[in-house]
Amino acid sequence: MGDIETPDSTRSRHAIFSLLPSKEFVTSRKGTLLIGEVVVSFIDFVCFVVSTAAALVTAPLIEFLAALFLLFAYSTKINERFKGFHWPLMDFLRCVSASIIFFIISIISVSKYPDAASKAAGLFGFIATIFFALDFYLIFNDLANFLKAGGGAESHDDPPTPPDDSDSDSD
Repeated sequence: MGDIETPDSTRSRHAIFSLLPSKEFVTSRKGTLLIGEVVVSFIDFVCFVVSTAAALVTAPLIEFLAALFLLFAYSTKINERFKGFHWPLMDFLRCVSASIIFFIISIISVSKYPDAASKAAGLFGFIATIFFALDFYLIFNDLANFLKAGGGAESHDDPPTPPDDSDSDSD
């Protein structure tokens, strides 16, 4: 009977490991930032749940789920299959909005609520702000370098050449 269950347990173990990010992605700069964003957003979410500032719990939850989705999408290379989305721009907008939102709710949490869990949520919110701000800075630099290298539709660095008017009657 043990021989019959062995292939199923191997298949289920293989299925679980296929959901985990690859080692190459985890050690990359983007993978490290996304894992940091997921971890800090989750810790901030938990701190907001146990604090008196529970009204602010939605923002860390949404950012946690968005970062978790992009971690899964980038690690399983779903972004290469769906060419309709402009993934770097979507990631850039997510990071910009997350850094602004985390900064605002952290200030509110630290200044308005007196309990220790709210203060911890504010502290982790400021840490999350740094993670997301660093990520959108690096994405912006990558996009700018891509456009400078001619990745855009046309290059605006070269001045337009005037048309050849050799047959005009200017004499």
